Amino acid sequence: MHDVMYFLSSNGLWVMIIAVVAIGSWFKFREKELRTQQELRTREMEHLQKMKELEIELEKAKALGSSGQGV
Repeated sequence: MHDVMYFLSSNGLWVMIIAVVAIGSWFKFREKELRTQQELRTREMEHLQKMKELEIELEKAKALGSSGQGV
């Protein structure tokens, strides 16, 4: 037990510094990951909106094409 206490007392500062840096790095990584997920969701929503617009245009083109053939 005395050896463990001696190790912690002599290296405790370094252990604390490493722990603080590791926690800070983890938070930065997590923030970046959340930002990336939000960006991907935004892109997906934009893509879905474009697909809906194209689908509407296709339906309009089909409607115009079918009404023009009957004349």
